[in-house]
Amino acid sequence: MSDINEVIKNKKTNINPIWIMRQAGRYLPEFRDIRKKNTDFIKLCLNYELSAEITLQPLKRFELDAAIIFSDILMVPYGLNQKVEFKKNFGPILGELNLQEILNFNEKDFTQKLKPVYMALDLVKKNDLTKNKSTIGFVGAPWTLLVYLINRKSPKQKLISNFFQNSHSIEKILPVLDKFLKIHIKNQIDNGAEIIQIFDSWAGLLETKDLPKYVYFPTLSLVEYVKSQNIPVICFPRGIKDYKIYCDNVKPDAVCIDYETDPIQIRKNITIPVQGGMDPKVLLSDKENLKKEARKYLDIFKDHPYIFNLGHGVLPETDPNMMDYLVKMVKDY
Repeated sequence: MSDINEVIKNKKTNINPIWIMRQAGRYLPEFRDIRKKNTDFIKLCLNYELSAEITLQPLKRFELDAAIIFSDILMVPYGLNQKVEFKKNFGPILGELNLQEILNFNEKDFTQKLKPVYMALDLVKKNDLTKNKSTIGFVGAPWTLLVYLINRKSPKQKLISNFFQNSHSIEKILPVLDKFLKIHIKNQIDNGAEIIQIFDSWAGLLETKDLPKYVYFPTLSLVEYVKSQNIPVICFPRGIKDYKIYCDNVKPDAVCIDYETDPIQIRKNITIPVQGGMDPKVLLSDKENLKKEARKYLDIFKDHPYIFNLGHGVLPETDPNMMDYLVKMVKDY
């Protein structure tokens, strides 16, 4: 069993596993070389050999405890035939949502469209670099995907003004997302994913009164499904105000915290294993500051099952040497 699984399943506190969100990607020169030749991001995610190679790149450099598949949460809308493209310095742009089409979408067609993602996972799982390490698959939470489907771009700070006006469409879309997210999860598990992380990147946009309907219940449905496959599930409800209420309602095996959350309060209130927290910008500072900030989290959670990670993805301008320093420091703690 990998160290991450030990922390999640057996609540081990004497080990400090580390993996980093977006560890495979933009800050690594070897990734940028591939990206230069492969300008279409979705096509790159669907090139299973390159996707597997990118997933393994950080494991060749750093002593990380997990490989997280190089993919994107928007592969699910893509799998449902919504147009998805990534514009430089802007982010994702999604095409018009054809409600009738996604309501009648065929499971086989969906799996076929995303088959390269599963083939990449299979290659990663079989590689010697992932021996005794966790292979992580992931999905976007239903609420976050709903935001992209309707907003059709990253909301950054706010949703389109009439977002909730078409409640009829929302009521119909959520069960479709539930169904196809479970298919996507199952296909990842069948091809080697030993942990699933659910990213709710836009959980922080909702008012407290709307959380049960859009976040708690839809995510709990996925969490229960992952658990039924005997696979641990980590949830990352970024920007949520009350992690305790979230954990009590959604019941993940571990919770990933964002960098605006007070880790001391988390330590007091959360009983399940905790992951993450450190601000990715700390990696842009100097080694002294990096050591101080990383140790802060390690000290706070030293008697609590904890997986070191950031409170969001690694930034593109990060120096790989700083990442190397961080990984070694966490391992030596």
